Formats: sequence, C-alpha cells, structure tokens
Amino acid sequence: MTMPRVLLLLVIFNTLVVIGGTFFNYATLKSMQSGQSVLGISAGAGGSEAQEANSEYRFFPIEKVIVSLQGETREHYFVLDLVLQADPETDPKKLEQIDPMVRNSVVAHLSSLTFEKLRGMPIPELQGALERVLLDDFASKKLAMPFAHVLVSKLIVQ
Repeated sequence: MTMPRVLLLLVIFNTLVVIGGTFFNYATLKSMQSGQSVLGISAGAGGSEAQEANSEYRFFPIEKVIVSLQGETREHYFVLDLVLQADPETDPKKLEQIDPMVRNSVVAHLSSLTFEKLRGMPIPELQGALERVLLDDFASKKLAMPFAHVLVSKLIVQ
C-alpha cells in the first residue's frame, strides 16, 4: 500500500470514530433528558420523587477547546469537548456568559502541562483537575460558579 492510501484510510477511520462518538454522546444526552437508558438498562422503579429531582441536570456544552503542546519530537494538539453540569434551575444565559472564562482557564491550565503528562492522565483525573482549576479561577475573581461538575465528552490527541 502506498503512503497516500494509508493516510486516506487513517483520515476515514478518524472521521468514522468522531462521528460515532458524536452520535453516542448525542444519544446519551438525549436519553438523559427523556429519562431513558441508552443501553436498554433502566434504573429501579422504587425511587422517591426527591431522588428523581436530584438526578435532573442542565448540561451546557463547550466545544472544541484546542490546546497545542510541544512533545519531545514534534508539536501535539489536544481537542477537548467539555460539558458543564448544572442544576436545572440554572439560567442558560449565565452558562453562556462564562464560556470564555472556562475556555481561558482550561487552555491556561492544560498548556502548562507536558504532552506526556496530559496524554497519560486518565479522564476522571483530568475532569477533577479541570474542576479544581475552574473553582480556583472563579474564586479568585469572586464569582459564583453556576455549575457543579466539568465533564470531558470528547478528547482527541494528534
């Protein structure tokens, strides 16, 4: 196989992976909103209304946060899609207004890491680190944080 064919196959494979991941994330978020399960597994029916109220959230996507890091031999790019998890009462306009601040904090934090460290970091650890950084940035600016958690919905490394 020639090199252009190999590259074409890699581009097609990466495109299919991104499309599949996007579809799965969309189906997951859609099912969360309607109370269904993506995999056909439903939660037990014996829950109280208070528990059901606590399981409802508002999600706000922050798409395509791009970070460039220098590796040992070349430059690498990380593309992150984040989702902010907030209470259902949270005003969507508040979440839209903090988008630039969240992007700035995430890029500033991730740019300070090495490629090897960021690449080897598990997703839960990355989410926790991003939550701590955002909490510190909001606190330093004396702003209330209108969301509870940061979720990484997509991570692409090139």
